[in-house]
Amino acid sequence: MSEELAPGPQESPPAPRAGPREVWKKGGRLLSVLLAANVLLLACTLISGGAFNKVAVYDTDVFALLTTMMLLAMLWILFYLLRTVRCSCAVPYRDAHAGPIWLRGGLVLFGICTLIMDIFKTGYYSSFFECQSAIKILHPVIQAVFVIIQTYFLWVSAKDCVHVHLNLTRCGLMFTLTTNLAIWMAAVVDESVHQSHSYSSSHSNTSHGHLASDQRAGNPVGGDSCLCSTAVCQIFQQGYFYLYPFNIEYSLFASTMLYVMWKNVGRFLASAPGHSHTPSPLSLFRETFFAGPVLGLLLFVIGLAVFIIYEVQVSGGGGRTRQALVIYYSFNIVCLGLTTLVSLSGSIIYRFDRRAMDHHKNPTRTLDVALLMGAALGQYAISYYSIVAVVAGTPQDLLAGLDLTHALLMIAQHTFQNIFIIESLHRGPPRAEPHSTPTKEPCQNLTFTNLDAFHTLPACPPTPRLVSPSPADQREAVAIISAPRSQWRRRCLRDIALFLLLCNVILWIMPAFGARPHFSNTVEVDFYGYSLWAAIVNICLPFGIFYRMHAVSSLLEVYVLS
Repeated sequence: MSEELAPGPQESPPAPRAGPREVWKKGGRLLSVLLAANVLLLACTLISGGAFNKVAVYDTDVFALLTTMMLLAMLWILFYLLRTVRCSCAVPYRDAHAGPIWLRGGLVLFGICTLIMDIFKTGYYSSFFECQSAIKILHPVIQAVFVIIQTYFLWVSAKDCVHVHLNLTRCGLMFTLTTNLAIWMAAVVDESVHQSHSYSSSHSNTSHGHLASDQRAGNPVGGDSCLCSTAVCQIFQQGYFYLYPFNIEYSLFASTMLYVMWKNVGRFLASAPGHSHTPSPLSLFRETFFAGPVLGLLLFVIGLAVFIIYEVQVSGGGGRTRQALVIYYSFNIVCLGLTTLVSLSGSIIYRFDRRAMDHHKNPTRTLDVALLMGAALGQYAISYYSIVAVVAGTPQDLLAGLDLTHALLMIAQHTFQNIFIIESLHRGPPRAEPHSTPTKEPCQNLTFTNLDAFHTLPACPPTPRLVSPSPADQREAVAIISAPRSQWRRRCLRDIALFLLLCNVILWIMPAFGARPHFSNTVEVDFYGYSLWAAIVNICLPFGIFYRMHAVSSLLEVYVLS
């Protein structure tokens, strides 16, 4: 009788048989990956070639390639929005895990900052348009239009599982992803060479950093006809340089969302339990101990002050640089030590958590884990190079000791934080407690039921229940008794996630906006030589910066789902 009354779980739609479309899925993916690989290699060649003055590749060539790629990507996006999704049964499924609101919100925020950067860049190049190539002024305008169209496209279509125009959609998504990666590489190379040029200028060495000096001053190679001499031009110049980190993060955010869309092309979904419930932010803040947010905000404010002091004192040079490095390393050692301990405590709390692991297929989570592990390798490499330089180099002083401690803690923090985040992402959502949430099966514990009287009752009255000695009721009684401890663990996990989130934000701000203790501290430069150490830092540090922002996104998801 109870089986007739209790509503059963909704049955998932039957999986379609593997026809020709499913057989060709790997072939379609292979075709799009080959297209992306060739375009990306071409972009890498031009971008890296334009970074050196001895190579006859100019920044105008790079701008022309990027502009062409953005125009082609925009054409495909418009075709997708106006033609593909309007076909019948084009999007039969939508992936609930893809494109969460905080990821799309971050994309919009970074997109707005990128638009401001493009305005500054257009104003900068327009200040001396009479001696500039037209592509330099056209490029930021096209990029602004590209950011607007792509942001709208990802906002409305990030969850789509497209089932029409499969190969065209895969190739279009991969080409758009490659365009974002090319924009990211161009920004990273430009910023890295600018840092190298600043270091070379401060050491009276003009053999490094040709691209940044030529591009930012607007000079053709070997010429000085275009000088940024007016105050407005200098404001535009400094403005768009400091907005580069937002452009870099926008391109990476868009790339991750496009990859998930690419994985979802032709995908069949069945109704399975997942992380689809998103509580309101107000209720989440009420269910914390506030220790994590308060301590995280305190470290965030102190970190901003340390970053400002570091930038001011390092620019002054002399003995102030050493003092700035001591302050910088001391703060980072404290911050990294606390985040390591907090991440370790979160993993220990999970040892007592009864929530089951979520083993359902989730391309978004798989990508998050891969990006966290892959991006951490960049900071691992820098840290191990620093450890070798400090241990094998001479002399051993306070700065060398701080550098060694910083490198060791950086490795430990990345390791334990990754363990905590990855385990959190694989945990199932917290189940509703039996004593607080009414069950959807009314009166399921009644032994005898008058059906005529039962259907006239809107719901069961809150009368005391008799607990029978059945195993199910015994487990329910144990769950009711252990509910307060479970609630306490969830509050601790939310505090931990918020604390780690705020710490990763400040650890992203420092290197993203120009803090380079790797060059101010001469231990590694003297040990490896400037050329080798600059290559190591300029290759690995962008991955370390991306790791921090991606960790922020993952920790926000952990916080909401805890």
